[in-house]
Formats: sequence, C-alpha cells, structure tokens
Amino acid sequence: MRRFSRAELEAFAEATVDDLLGPGVRLLFVGINPGLWTAAVNAHFARRGNRFWPALYRAGITSSLVDASDGMPADARAELLAKRVGITNLVAVATARADELTAEQLREGGLRLRRVVAEQQPRVVAMLGLTAFREAFGVRKAPLGRSTETFEGAELWLLPNPSGLNAHHTVDSLADWYRRAAEAAGVV
Repeated sequence: MRRFSRAELEAFAEATVDDLLGPGVRLLFVGINPGLWTAAVNAHFARRGNRFWPALYRAGITSSLVDASDGMPADARAELLAKRVGITNLVAVATARADELTAEQLREGGLRLRRVVAEQQPRVVAMLGLTAFREAFGVRKAPLGRSTETFEGAELWLLPNPSGLNAHHTVDSLADWYRRAAEAAGVV
C-alpha cells in the first residue's frame, strides 16, 4: 500500500475523483465527497478503514473484497460496470472530512447530482449520508431507507455513510441496507 505524507495528502484538497459510470447504470451510489486519500489515488472510498467495500462484498454486490487504497483495481471496476453499478459524489471536491463542506457546497452539489441522475437515469439512487442529503436538498426529516419521493425519476434510498466516523452502523448493518437498494435496482 502506498503511503502519503500529510503534506502530500493536503495537496489533494479541492481535487476531484472520476465518477465510476458506465452505460445503463441501474444502481448509483452517491458518497458525500471524496476524502484526500480517495483523491490521491482517484478511487472512491479508497481510505483503509472505510467500510464501503467490505459492505458491498458482504451484500453480494461484489464477488470479492475490493482494496481501492492504491487505486481502483481494473477487475473490480469491470465487475461493477458489468453489474450496472455506478459511483459518484454529492460534492465533487475533496476535503479531509465531510464536515468541512459548506451549506452552499452541499446545495450546489445537489444541483450537480440532479444533472448526473437525469443524464444517467439509474433505477435506484443510493445516497450515502442522510445529514448531507438533508442539507443539500433542504429536507428536514428525510428518514433512513427507501424514500417515498423519487429523485429525477429514480427510486431514492437514503442510506448510512460507510465512514468509520459513523459509529451508529456496522459493516453488517451497512451491507443489509446496501443489499436492499441493490435488490430494488435489480443488480443482485
């Protein structure tokens, strides 16, 4: 695994990460924004300790445990695209922590996300971060789980963020939520 100094990571503040999108996306996972490590290696949820990849594996969405800490492995990328699973972010720019984002950045990210979803037309949008969603779209009490509202024509699921800072959920509870969204999208 590659190592970065603090200064090297800080140089990636405000950098972006390429969306993982292919034709016919059915399930679109939406992170809040990339972390610095993620930006440094240009791979979503790349920081060791993030529970996204273990949760996807336990949910049956990936056939093996993905290690994206040095970049997105080509076989994992191909598998996700073949299953019609995509990944993007609410806010495109990297920060050390999501709580560094401003309310304005979240609202602007919401507009960007609407454009991405309208263009890609996934069956399901799985937003991984309830508080960020509420702030971005001015929804005070959006509950966890499947929303009664659609999002640009897609079924909307508001799911727990996989960051290790989210102590309310385990890899198993994340996997359960992610599997439900994947079943609704028809990818598992």
